Formats: sequence, structure tokens, C-alpha cells
Amino acid sequence: MRALLDINVLIALLDAGHLHHQRAMHWLGSHIQHGWASCPLTQNGCIRIMSQPAYPNTRSPNDIADRLREATATEHHKFWMDAVSVLDVERFNWQQLLFSRQLTDAYLLALAVRNNGVFVTLDQHIQLSVVHGARPHHLLML
Repeated sequence: MRALLDINVLIALLDAGHLHHQRAMHWLGSHIQHGWASCPLTQNGCIRIMSQPAYPNTRSPNDIADRLREATATEHHKFWMDAVSVLDVERFNWQQLLFSRQLTDAYLLALAVRNNGVFVTLDQHIQLSVVHGARPHHLLML
């Protein structure tokens, strides 16, 4: 299954000084044959966070976009369009979405489910129950 990489995984991969850089690189190296994906949300989030002055290894948005462009230019990468609406009650279990901080992860998990992929994240608190149809093979917490 192709892996949709969470914003935090993209950041860890692009920043050699990141606490989880080695973990992310090892995982990607072991699973690259299945391919990976990004989407507008993950690309935007990666550039936004890494270019903030408060980020430990901050760089300009242009530098980060260049690095991300280089990473996505390989045969292993696929770009997934934002093709899920958070308002879709057939896709999201709003009774389980209790906190605003869950929304991005729920959206990315739903996008992975829609594309028959796996959402790969460093977050450890995502519940499959927030997305209808999500199964254990749709989520990997590094």
C-alpha cells in the first residue's frame, strides 16, 4: 500500500537534525518500494512549520519547497489531490472527533482510506474510529 506521509514524517525526513529523522529515514528506506504520497495539506504544513522563526532549524519557504520538490520528483512519489470533504458524515464519525487537534489527522486518515493507502504518522493518539471504513492496515504510527 502506498503511504501518505503525515506532516510530522515529512518534516522528520527533510530535517537531518530532527529527533525522529533516523526513524523516519529507516522506515522509508524499508518501505520505499510501495511508494509514498503527499497532498496539498501535507506539503503546505511542512513548508509552513519548517519556515516558522520558532522552528529549531528554520529555513526559508523557498528552500523548503525546493527540498520538497526534489523529494517528490522521484518515481516513488504520487501526489494525491484533496478529494475528501470534512463535512462528509458518511466518511467521518463526528461523534468520535472530540478535539480540534484531531481534525488534520482524521482528514489525512480518510484520504488514505479513500486512496486505499496507509497513513504514516509519528502521532500516537489517532483512533481508527474517527473515519468510517478505516482498518488497522490504513494507519501506521512510527
